[in-house]
Amino acid sequence: MTSVARKLGWWVEDYAFAAYWQVRALVWRKREGDYLSGELSPVLVIPGIWETWGFMRSLIDPVHAAGHPVYVLPSLRRNNRPVSASAAAIVELVAEKNLRDVLIVAHSKGGLIGKYAMAMLDDTRCFSGMVAVSTPFSGSRYAPYLLLSSLRAFSPRDPTTELLGASLEVNARIVSIYGEFDPHIPEGSELPGARNIVLPTGGHFRVLARPETIATVLEVASATA
Repeated sequence: MTSVARKLGWWVEDYAFAAYWQVRALVWRKREGDYLSGELSPVLVIPGIWETWGFMRSLIDPVHAAGHPVYVLPSLRRNNRPVSASAAAIVELVAEKNLRDVLIVAHSKGGLIGKYAMAMLDDTRCFSGMVAVSTPFSGSRYAPYLLLSSLRAFSPRDPTTELLGASLEVNARIVSIYGEFDPHIPEGSELPGARNIVLPTGGHFRVLARPETIATVLEVASATA
């Protein structure tokens, strides 16, 4: 069993990681169009709540370097809109760009958006699958007690959470990666029927930059290609 001290250490490291990448995203000079080159299958990146797409650079850079064009949606801004609205926006982007065999790479709330798009809106099956990192597929029992409605939406009893939980068909095309301890999602990110990968670490954010996470994204993207 992981000790309390170890969990506290992971928590501190996690927030340090998040703060670092939030600052990097603010001063980063890259634009979304800088990642559209590449001959392999397209990848669509969806960040978590209060994250811009630049927060996902630890995954974007190696995926693009491997030859995949990477698409993002700056209009999501800090990603605090309802899951259904954001899912509709990414489906609109995929249709506008006429993309096929798109792999979604998502963090936290982004995984809920990705699953909603796959399960509810992808009639022509443009999405090949998704790699979701630290996603609250079953919600978080902390959510009902939070002040902001955008965070209370992660309640296990939220209608969207329940709707996605009942949508099992697309789970086989999802890889869920998460640490053994997540301070925001005590339930963990296990998704029935999906490929679940539990990493020997803790945190909600720093899992994004783990070598195992990057390797898994490249593996799944390569299989799609």
